[in-house]
Amino acid sequence: MQDDPLREKAEKKAFRLLTLRAHSEKELAAKLDERGFSEGVIAGVVQKCRELGYLNDREFARQRARELAVNRLLGDRRIVLDLREKGIPESLSRQAIGEVRAEIGEEKALEIVLRKRRRGTTPDAKDEQEKARLMRSLLGKGFPTGLIFRKLQKAEEEGFHDDDGE
Repeated sequence: MQDDPLREKAEKKAFRLLTLRAHSEKELAAKLDERGFSEGVIAGVVQKCRELGYLNDREFARQRARELAVNRLLGDRRIVLDLREKGIPESLSRQAIGEVRAEIGEEKALEIVLRKRRRGTTPDAKDEQEKARLMRSLLGKGFPTGLIFRKLQKAEEEGFHDDDGE
């Protein structure tokens, strides 16, 4: 059959990509498409990788959500956006985020980010321009506006003192 050498080449490429890092089905298919493989070959390779357990969008979503929530301290909105870009449906993204948020809540992640950002600063050093910059940065990390306002207000009331003994 004429597709066998192409399929074998596509499988090797897919296996190489999957040894470097986990991919979603959409990501893997896109990378194979970039290499010029036909839709039929790509569909067969994705199916084989799924059957072998090399591709699992549910597990990929959980691992990626954990990386973004725990290690990079991003908010839920940013995590959903990242997972959507990787081809993960929103329902699966929300499920993965829910599992990860049992480990570290969005509010706690924001507190950690704020604590890191304000080290070595005093309340006088936080002018309005700096507060606006901090707000934009936190919004870019995917935290909800209301939560950011509450935490910044609380930080101002506490005088930007770092309480590690919480």
